[in-house]
Amino acid sequence: MSPVEIPPSNSAQASADEGYVGHNWFLKLNRYQWFVLFVAALGWLFDTMDQQLFALARTPAMRELLAERRLEDGKEIIVQASKDDVNFYGGVCTCVFMIGWAVGGLFCGVLGDRYGRARVMLWTILGYSLFTGLSSFSQNIWDFAFYRFLTGLGVGGEFAVGVALVAEVMPNSIRQYALGFLQSCSTIGNITAALININLGIAEGNGAFKSIELAGQPLTAWRVMFLIGALPALLALLIRARLKEPESWVAQQAQQSRSQFGSYSELFSAKYRRSAIAGFLLGLSGVVGLWGIGFFTFDLINAVATAKFKADGLEEAAIGGKVAFWVGMTSIMLNAGAFFGMNAFGYLAAYCGRRLTFLICLLAAAGSTILVWSQLDQFNEIFWMVPLMGFWQLSLFGGYAIYFPELFPTRLRATGVSFCYNVGRLVAAVGPLTLGYLTKYVFNEKNGFEQGFRWAAISMCSFFLVGIFALAFAPETKGRPLPE
Repeated sequence: MSPVEIPPSNSAQASADEGYVGHNWFLKLNRYQWFVLFVAALGWLFDTMDQQLFALARTPAMRELLAERRLEDGKEIIVQASKDDVNFYGGVCTCVFMIGWAVGGLFCGVLGDRYGRARVMLWTILGYSLFTGLSSFSQNIWDFAFYRFLTGLGVGGEFAVGVALVAEVMPNSIRQYALGFLQSCSTIGNITAALININLGIAEGNGAFKSIELAGQPLTAWRVMFLIGALPALLALLIRARLKEPESWVAQQAQQSRSQFGSYSELFSAKYRRSAIAGFLLGLSGVVGLWGIGFFTFDLINAVATAKFKADGLEEAAIGGKVAFWVGMTSIMLNAGAFFGMNAFGYLAAYCGRRLTFLICLLAAAGSTILVWSQLDQFNEIFWMVPLMGFWQLSLFGGYAIYFPELFPTRLRATGVSFCYNVGRLVAAVGPLTLGYLTKYVFNEKNGFEQGFRWAAISMCSFFLVGIFALAFAPETKGRPLPE
């Protein structure tokens, strides 16, 4: 294996790349920069695959784990949980997962600044792979929630160190395009999860797992999905073998004490406090929009499809596989739109600036989300409404990957990115819980709402206003090099 070329620092290339046009930015990358982008993209791809596997498996997992087994006349009878309980505890488990995500992100951001981006990326990938696999062995919702919390610790840490690594290796003039592309690779992970869900749903519908048990429980598609989620651990071998720390980080490590890296007290000093708070509020808005509303679109499609197939007279055993197909198709459409939205943010931000681009995307995300939750009730609408919502909701996350690293210096970059993204996620963990609460206790059938789930989601679109408020004091970073 030939040695890997270490690229020059951003500052050394800034003047040479000045005025570079972004439509063919990828032609400017050298071999090592391509390697870094490839490894970081794989890490984020598998990270988001894990997230999506959970979002897709949540409803069937809750149904199975909440079901009550009783003995009547010597026969075991399974009593299914109510729809409201499935929605409520699905929100609880999502909340727990997001808390783990936030805690892991905050902790790993500091570690990434102090001990290296590549090293901490290795730890996070191993962590989320191991505990995703263990989720398959859950016996009830509480050990399931515990495994999801531990998975979240690794999932949350990977984003900050991966984004910091790519930002510090790329030339200044193409950094925003590379980071937008990095974030858009998450859609490949999401679509991979959707394809896994579709094929496992078909296999389950055909009785492929009928006589197989796992840890004393019948093997079902959602358990197999989490077993597959353990495979990204193999990526750790590639990271350990070849990935190096960014030159700018190594240089500063040689000049300063390690205690000066990853300091939350400095992050909240007068110099960086405004950027940290603005980034946090922007992150909060998008994360609630996606995890508190957007990813629950799968549950909406599940309910719509189940009702239609029951009305058509299909047997219960045949419904599961057909519903899984349409839920998987929804994920594919959502992420197809997201891929273009995340990349579009970088190009739009190059002309309009970061703040105006965020404003456009926040307003469009709110409008497209309300459209989906108020109107979607036919299968053909999945093919245009869902991609539209995915484009605008996920464009915000392309913006986070571009904007957050531009707010903080090298010694605080992973910590700052993690704070903006993951403290927002910690607060946003109440989003799924709030959606479940509103569905069960406010917009329920007793209060006259036949489709309370829809009204709950629409009311939560108000969270997009938080991001708009943050833009009033967010700094503009267009055209500036990364702070050193």
